[in-house]
Amino acid sequence: MAALRVITADLHVHTCLSPCGTLDMTPQKIVAQARLMKLEMIAITDHNSAENVGAVMRAAAGTGLVVIPGMEITTAEEAHVLGLFGTLDGALAMQEFVYEHLTPGENDEELFGPQVIASELDEVEGFCTRLLIGSTDLAVDEVVAAIQQHGGIAVAAHIDRESFSLPGQLGFIPPDLGLAAVEISRRLTLTEARERFPEYGHYTFVAASDAHDLNQVGCNPTRLLVAATEFAELALALAGQDGRQVMADEA
Repeated sequence: MAALRVITADLHVHTCLSPCGTLDMTPQKIVAQARLMKLEMIAITDHNSAENVGAVMRAAAGTGLVVIPGMEITTAEEAHVLGLFGTLDGALAMQEFVYEHLTPGENDEELFGPQVIASELDEVEGFCTRLLIGSTDLAVDEVVAAIQQHGGIAVAAHIDRESFSLPGQLGFIPPDLGLAAVEISRRLTLTEARERFPEYGHYTFVAASDAHDLNQVGCNPTRLLVAATEFAELALALAGQDGRQVMADEA
């Protein structure tokens, strides 16, 4: 059996592409902050888009920080589901599918903020004009199925929040969705979350920052027992397979 070690990950990080993300959330600055926080893995999960994922991956090249391609998808029920993917191509293919089902209209920068497409050198390459703050017309089971079809795993976002969570929007998490995990916001520890949500005890719980500003990156990390810092090991840890696992809160 491969030697296992504990790594620290933040699986929910936005960039300046997200309309609610600050302009400081650029690839170089995110990577620098993640390294300052001693993270070894982050997932870039902008709202309904993966257009900045490649830039963050390139910015992280050679730093030891592994960037997981992802996005935070808004379902027709207005619940948020994280899609985490094994490849950038998988995330971009999912993006095209999401774009086909996204609420029509253009972003209002004065109302929601700019949606900046950045290079790995933090240069402004353009602006996404799609209404990324909007929802798709895809039901949650359709979103989860599409994530899996594109080589990804699905995580129910911030289930402890009343807004934009599956329990908040539906009153429950539909059974048999095929979720890899459920995410807890920085308001609770994993121990507190398991005590508060015993009905979801059969799920793997993960913590994440949902960072929209640099000072939030890594503030609520998840510790993973894995053999390597890579997507396949992340998937095993969330599934609790082959000795991989999500670690409990530190004492």
